[in-house]
Amino acid sequence: MPGSKRLKLLSREQAILEFNRRVLAQAQREDVPLLERLRYICIVSSNLDEFFEVRYADVVEASKTHGTGIDPAYMVDVAREAHRLVEDQYQVFNDVLGPALRGSGVHVLNHADRNAQQREWVAGFFRKQVQPLLVPIGLDPSHPFPQVANKTLNFIVRLGGRDAFGRDNDIAIVRIPRVLPRVIRLPDHLCQPGQQCFVLLSSVIRSHLDELFPGREIKAFSQFRLTRDSDIEVDEDDVTDLRLALRSKMSTRQFGQAVRLEVVRSCPKDLSDFLLEQFGLGHAALFQVNGPVNLVRLTQLIDQVHADSLRFAPYVAGWPTDLPQHGGMFEHLRHHDCLLHHPFESFDAVVAFLREAVYDPDVLAIKQTIYRTGSQSVLMELLLEAVRRGKEVLAVVELKARFDEEANINWAERLEALGAQVVYGIVGLKTHAKMMLITRREGARLRRYAHLSTGNYNPKTASLYTDLGMLTSNTELTADVDMVFQQLSSLTQLKSPRQLQLAPFAMQKQLIRMIARVAEAAQAGKSARIVLKLNSLTDEPLIRALIEAGQAGARIDLIVRGACVLPPGVPGRTDNIRVRSVVGRMLEHTRILYFRWGEQDFEEALYLSSADWMNRNMTRRIEAAWPVRDPVLRQRVIDQALVPYLLDGRDAWTQLSDGRYERVLESGGHSAQQALMDLHRASS
Repeated sequence: MPGSKRLKLLSREQAILEFNRRVLAQAQREDVPLLERLRYICIVSSNLDEFFEVRYADVVEASKTHGTGIDPAYMVDVAREAHRLVEDQYQVFNDVLGPALRGSGVHVLNHADRNAQQREWVAGFFRKQVQPLLVPIGLDPSHPFPQVANKTLNFIVRLGGRDAFGRDNDIAIVRIPRVLPRVIRLPDHLCQPGQQCFVLLSSVIRSHLDELFPGREIKAFSQFRLTRDSDIEVDEDDVTDLRLALRSKMSTRQFGQAVRLEVVRSCPKDLSDFLLEQFGLGHAALFQVNGPVNLVRLTQLIDQVHADSLRFAPYVAGWPTDLPQHGGMFEHLRHHDCLLHHPFESFDAVVAFLREAVYDPDVLAIKQTIYRTGSQSVLMELLLEAVRRGKEVLAVVELKARFDEEANINWAERLEALGAQVVYGIVGLKTHAKMMLITRREGARLRRYAHLSTGNYNPKTASLYTDLGMLTSNTELTADVDMVFQQLSSLTQLKSPRQLQLAPFAMQKQLIRMIARVAEAAQAGKSARIVLKLNSLTDEPLIRALIEAGQAGARIDLIVRGACVLPPGVPGRTDNIRVRSVVGRMLEHTRILYFRWGEQDFEEALYLSSADWMNRNMTRRIEAAWPVRDPVLRQRVIDQALVPYLLDGRDAWTQLSDGRYERVLESGGHSAQQALMDLHRASS
């Protein structure tokens, strides 16, 4: 279509920051329980940590390379927007949530707020629990500036007077061990009736800094926290054992290139300048915050407050209605595919499926991809039990799942020690597809059963993230899954799959062809519709195809939780494309792809996928998308996982053509997530 390639896409970094603005807005919603609003503040901080550790660090590094096309002014714009977001975050924390917490009897006490008894208790806690673990370092030629690990809490102190040896070195650094709690609850008898009182570790240390430097005067001080590039880079073409190479690299992750420095707003300029110089950072990297330098740790406050009324009411997911609860899954799946909608339907069904396979003497083999399972996992324990019971177990462990590398290495080693076959996917590619394959002897034949999912095999996140999974014994689909496992283990070139779309092989091209089919239908005056539900939309070839389809007359709805760089509603360019984002109680994580190119039932297709529409997913990851062909299940996905989100009038945002978002607030509007919770809630 003319002009589509000339349309400038939005900034990916700005899109990520815009997403965090939507998360921050949750902290301002009066219809959200107070501690949950504080949790959204913590989530913003956690998201920003990862943004600086990974995305921003990569852009900074690329900007240093000539010919990358990254304008230094762009880096300034991104930094400026990040500063504005942090300013707004602390304003909400201090001016909105702080007073609201105090009004609800939850008090975080600074030194000036503490009475004599409370100060005495805090002093005792400091001397018994904190001071023995602190090692102040006075800087001089024999005590150079210490290594500061990523995201650790530290104090910088300017001292008056002379040290024990008569010298006037005036700067000291105090590193705060991570083993110390960041939020400490005061005994109830020290608080007024109906109050719960807490102190922050930083406040405890600040109040007793002078005890760390006897005979010296504390002239100035500040908390500080450094964020570093935390991506682990391994030259996979030059290693013989990826697991050993990654384990050795993990020890250096804490000391990557510095990218951000946080200090308290009261930090004197000479101290912040000194720190910037030590870390080789410019002034744009300095964040002077109006409060604790690490709001992420306030999750410890949320966990310690005794007030159920300040939290979301507990949600107990129901068992999938079309799946037997007490065994007999294989018999059921021989006749029916089963759709699982988490967290609205219990993830226990997936655990039960694997458990039944492990303890079934007719099950011969189990194959599973492992991306993010967590350090404690009932699923991994079941795989270990399967090996003990003599079943053939193949685990495709993704060692490069960011920030989960150590847990995955540990699981890989435990599985190998018992005799499981463990492989690490394909060099240069992350295995991001979520698949489990069970092979069972049934009479004179072997039958396969598969579980495919848009989300990870992690029961904890499965209670917080929205995802769709499918259990099936479809012979074509299970054969495709088996073929993927063969390729991941043997590295051989196999024939094209019958039902799966696979990245990095053909998924992107197949999706572009499907978009083009819808565009052709629109040009022919037929019904032409695309609805996508994704976490991120940043892949340029797919975006250009969507723009052309929209210009051809196709109606396109994009439900994108996070970063979307396609500008909707640009006159003459993207008039037919709407983009909305839903941010609610759960993290939207489902990937659904719906295409219609005519009026007949056979002129539509619906896929579920492990892949977002990002370049890395299409070109640098093993990903899978699979069709939902059962008309009943397909309609269920449309009715429960697409339409409610298109009509959401409480948790939805509409994207504007300049990348900003406006909240969709409808009187009496429904929340898609709440409606699904009500639909699937376990009966009491």
